[in-house]
Amino acid sequence: MLSFLKPSPGSGGGWLERLRQGLTKTREQLGGRLGALFGTARPLDEAFYEELETALIAGDVGVAAAAHLLEDLRARARREHITDSGRLQQALKAALLDLLTPIAVPLKVDARKPFVIMIAGVNGSGKTTSIGKLAHYFQGRGNSVLLAAGDTFRAAAREQLIAWGERNNVAVITQQSGDAAAVIYDAVSAALARGTHIVLADTAGRLPTQRHLMEEIKKVKRVIAKALPGAPHEVLLVLDANTGQNALAQVRAFDAALGVTGLVLTKLDGTAKGGVIAAIARERPIPVRFVGVGEGLDDLRPFDAEEFVAALFS
Repeated sequence: MLSFLKPSPGSGGGWLERLRQGLTKTREQLGGRLGALFGTARPLDEAFYEELETALIAGDVGVAAAAHLLEDLRARARREHITDSGRLQQALKAALLDLLTPIAVPLKVDARKPFVIMIAGVNGSGKTTSIGKLAHYFQGRGNSVLLAAGDTFRAAAREQLIAWGERNNVAVITQQSGDAAAVIYDAVSAALARGTHIVLADTAGRLPTQRHLMEEIKKVKRVIAKALPGAPHEVLLVLDANTGQNALAQVRAFDAALGVTGLVLTKLDGTAKGGVIAAIARERPIPVRFVGVGEGLDDLRPFDAEEFVAALFS
């Protein structure tokens, strides 16, 4: 067994099992087709590679990433003298790991204090819930955290963030009315005064096609920089894994508007669209900082490429 098919040291079999369960539908969609291809020895002819490409695209890997993986596999087959499909499956796992490893970059928050993280995403992506889990994650590593309720469009979002603040015992800066930029400015100022390590700034969900709202979120980023030069230090885009290839379109749009520095892939709890992470790695290789597999406080963890490939194929 290759090393990346084992749980990473310290990762815990429990987390790997939850991740494996979260990728069940992707594995069934992808693995069912791959099983038929790799289950019996077949010559590596054009018909085989065409079927493999179809299987990868069906697994929501995306056209560009599928083409890249096939090119990689052909090269490996020539280099390693692989002539039948049985041995190529291990090569596919290795190729996928090589594709994902460059975007598995942990988020380091020690360089600045406060370290300001701006959170963006479309409505329903799991943005506010992810903020609550991130607060728990950073607290567990000895950091003080402050939340900024910058989603001023939805009262429910503000209330939800306040509830997460109470659950994590962290302060939440909020206003009954007012714009998001003002709320986040106040939060950064409060963090500076209190010596808080991390500010997690929520913003209103918006569609990339809503040009006026995208302009507004650019303003939020500019105001953060006025409150603290150099901030935000991280712009996290939260993506719902269930949206599949549409997630890639969101990455392009938000990156163009904000300069996204990291991604959070949520709702990997049975989705059939988990393969989109390969498409992101190929077409918009922004670091995937965290992945989420459920609703629990501990169900958001740093992205680990080895664990992901292990869960996808096990």
